Amino acid sequence: MAELDDLLAIALRAAEIAGDVVMPIYAGPFHVERKADRTPVTEADRRAEIAMREWFARETPTFGVLGEEYGETPGDGRNRWIVDPIDGTKSFIHRVPLFGTLVALESDGEPVLGVIACHAVGETVAAALGRGARLNGQPCRVSTVATLEDATLTMTSFARTAARRPIGYRTLVERCGLARAWGDCYGYLLVATGRAEIMLDPDMSTWDAAALQPVIREAGGAFSQWDGTPSLGNSAVATNGLLHHDVIQILAADLP
Repeated sequence: MAELDDLLAIALRAAEIAGDVVMPIYAGPFHVERKADRTPVTEADRRAEIAMREWFARETPTFGVLGEEYGETPGDGRNRWIVDPIDGTKSFIHRVPLFGTLVALESDGEPVLGVIACHAVGETVAAALGRGARLNGQPCRVSTVATLEDATLTMTSFARTAARRPIGYRTLVERCGLARAWGDCYGYLLVATGRAEIMLDPDMSTWDAAALQPVIREAGGAFSQWDGTPSLGNSAVATNGLLHHDVIQILAADLP
């Protein structure tokens, strides 16, 4: 429907607005604080989320908004924007360009569109249900690699993945052709554009995952929790689809 295309355009503009806030701060000195859970936060996270919320309030005033920094603003009960202004704040504060802004729209409890905007590397992947995925406006697809031995594996944290699934972690690192920590949202962008085959995260929140699911699936890949559950949860694995069953089986090796 045309409405979904319009909403995707609104999501893309929201990500651009966040980038307009974030990138000047990234280029200069900034202060880092610690939240109650000891994760870092900067003025860029907060200011970018405020700017996106103001945009959504103008364009879709009846929609709810859920964001990492300012929680939930209730809406019509059906449609909800879900945003992470800077996914990869640790990369941001270390001047590593593999961070990005995540924007998703959830309708009746299901993500229907997603945007991964990696401002510092100049790459944005966007997708909406039935429209496919696009990198900077051009169609993109997952790879056709069909064996782990030829696959590139990436993850946000080797340490946390190894702690959560020591046997699975070791097996994947040993079997995959290349293992790297190109993490946070950039790793999912790599899978969606065919430059990596597997991306893992042991710890996820709704604002981390909601945009990723439609992007990966519309690019032809598979997205699930580590146990294979297709709905969003507290873990995530994205693959090119051809390797998804193998990865889920390997991750299950640590379970009783």
